[in-house]
Amino acid sequence: MAETRPETSKELTKRLRKFWEEVAMTPESTLEIFRESLAGEKEFGRTVPHVFVILGASGDLAKKKIYPTIWWLYRDKLLPENTVVIGYARSKLQVKEIRDKCHQYMKVRPDDEERYEAFWKVNQYVAGGYDDPAAFAGLDSAISALETGPAANRLFYLALPPSVFQPVTSNIKAKCMGKKGWTRVIVEKPFGRDAASSAELSNHLASLFKEEEIYRIDHYLGKEMVQNLMTLRFGNVIFGPTWNRNHISCVNISFKEPFGTQGRGGYFDEFGIIRDVMQNHLLQILCLAAMEKPCSSNADDIRDEKVKVLKCTRELEMKDVVLGQYVGDPQGEGDAKLGYLDDPTVPKGSVTPTFAAAALHIDNERWEGVPFILRCGKALNERKAEVRIQYRDVPGDIFRGQCQRNELVMRVQPGEAVYIKMMTKKPGMTFDMEETELDLTYGARYKNVKLPDAYERLILDVFCGSQMHFVRSDELAEAWRIFTPLLHKIENEKPAPVQYKYGSRGPKEADDLSARMGFKYTGTYQWKGDKANL
Repeated sequence: MAETRPETSKELTKRLRKFWEEVAMTPESTLEIFRESLAGEKEFGRTVPHVFVILGASGDLAKKKIYPTIWWLYRDKLLPENTVVIGYARSKLQVKEIRDKCHQYMKVRPDDEERYEAFWKVNQYVAGGYDDPAAFAGLDSAISALETGPAANRLFYLALPPSVFQPVTSNIKAKCMGKKGWTRVIVEKPFGRDAASSAELSNHLASLFKEEEIYRIDHYLGKEMVQNLMTLRFGNVIFGPTWNRNHISCVNISFKEPFGTQGRGGYFDEFGIIRDVMQNHLLQILCLAAMEKPCSSNADDIRDEKVKVLKCTRELEMKDVVLGQYVGDPQGEGDAKLGYLDDPTVPKGSVTPTFAAAALHIDNERWEGVPFILRCGKALNERKAEVRIQYRDVPGDIFRGQCQRNELVMRVQPGEAVYIKMMTKKPGMTFDMEETELDLTYGARYKNVKLPDAYERLILDVFCGSQMHFVRSDELAEAWRIFTPLLHKIENEKPAPVQYKYGSRGPKEADDLSARMGFKYTGTYQWKGDKANL
């Protein structure tokens, strides 16, 4: 069989443009990244092998997220042609066993079967310990055998528990660095447990790799609507003049899950909801909502502005926080009857919060006096993540109190949407008013459009060398500065969390906190996009 002709950079650019148009994404930034990554390479494909190493290949994250993501990118021909995937873990496995574990998560369509078979043919597996230099030397030999031509690039994904980050990265540096091209290391959260442990990890990584070689991944930064925050803010002149303390009363950023720990309480109990969701996912959204306009869309210009916001944010105090823990609902069905402490994997008497609400304050000219209310929890009444900008009351209201506050809402999941809650005259002979919306629901506006998974975007960014949607070390340090005193206080004093019923909106005390911070909830408005009471 004749060897496939290598794909030129011009051909790849054309194919990528077609792909991004099909998924209704603006291709320019991605294509520019590819053009930069191709600089100095005559052909992008067989002449430049790329080896993607999944460390922790036998684990849940690899099985449910990383292997499926690499498959989807391979299926859509978004990876370099000569990409090979190597799984690495302690378990003695074959590629077929990895394939069997992953298959239910791969979403293979009937017409993808041939491509799917081809994908697994470019997979290999190497067994070895995480603290064994000899095993990593063996991994290096396996990688080197695949590297032909004048250049070759290596990507290492640490789908591993934080306890082995340091020995693994030390062994990568000592034994597995690319000799012909670049090496990039992707690190999964949690990035430490507090400021001290995070600094220790950051210092360790900095002693081994350059900052441009480290990709700290927070998958929320790959979500469609989170990335759309910058476009909404800085691509539309209508929002800029009111995006400040003179017009905005408060900003709510929420994350809700309708299920509990589902037998994984032992793992969750080590971290709690603040470390699991608030200190990373929600704080990243806060940065994008609050930051000043960067001087360009360059990754470091954007991350510079995020760091400035965090530096102006006060350390959290207990008076601005509500902690909750779910209990079973006797009237519920199935898991809803069980509370957090009913999970056999949870330590008896644990006071780890499964819900948290916190009001953060940014002391700068734009946001002084405007609370950013972060709410997140498990076993709540719905699955939802959103950013809700609530504006101030209409001054000099001539409509005798009929006006409710305007709100700009960005629904992250499920059912991506942007809508503005506004007042309008009720149709008919009367001059009564009603609440309605200007609505961009993606499911209606972009029917039959494929929105890439967050991991797809981010892993493709790593191949491209774009760090725009990854966390920088100084950004991480500031984030931990804000939360560490609170986390230490919770761990030392062990305050009893407020109980809330499985399937409820969460503790009433969280609503009281929001009200105290100036958020007004009337319950009179129903967004028609998904029939949800908001």
